[in-house]
Amino acid sequence: MTQEVKIPNDRIGAIIGKGGETRKFLEKSLNVTLEIDSQTGLIEIINEEDTLAEIRSMEVIKAIGRGFSPERAKKLLEDDDMILTLIDLSDIADTPQKLARIRGRIIGREGKAREQIENMTGALISVYGKTVGIIGMPDQMNDAHTAITMLINGSDHNTVFNFLDRKKKEAKLDVLNYYY
Repeated sequence: MTQEVKIPNDRIGAIIGKGGETRKFLEKSLNVTLEIDSQTGLIEIINEEDTLAEIRSMEVIKAIGRGFSPERAKKLLEDDDMILTLIDLSDIADTPQKLARIRGRIIGREGKAREQIENMTGALISVYGKTVGIIGMPDQMNDAHTAITMLINGSDHNTVFNFLDRKKKEAKLDVLNYYY
């Protein structure tokens, strides 16, 4: 069976990696063959035996294509529950100025807002082109997604961080209640 995924041409180099090392890692660890067309950005993922390996490979390749470094995208392979979600900003930001403003709100000054959301949720975030990518476990994903949506909708950064702080405390309480 074969899966296909298209990524931006400027991300092909990240898929291949220095000296082909990222490509070799993906092919070896997932037991797949990658056919990469650097002209069109189309990548064929081939594995005749394991459909799940193809799907996992596709997720990692999509993540790299959406701006995650190969190292960060490989987190998707660490746990079967780890997922990638993409938020499409093109519907919300109908002008280049709106897109730049929304991207700036999510990233923050010197990347501080994105970093803060990552630290508070444990999820990984990439803002690339007209998308925001999130990698994480389902609960991390939900909290990060909500925080980013709040920023997109114009919430103050402090409001978002207070929300995440509250979610973090609730999660700790849930753990304590589970054990006691």
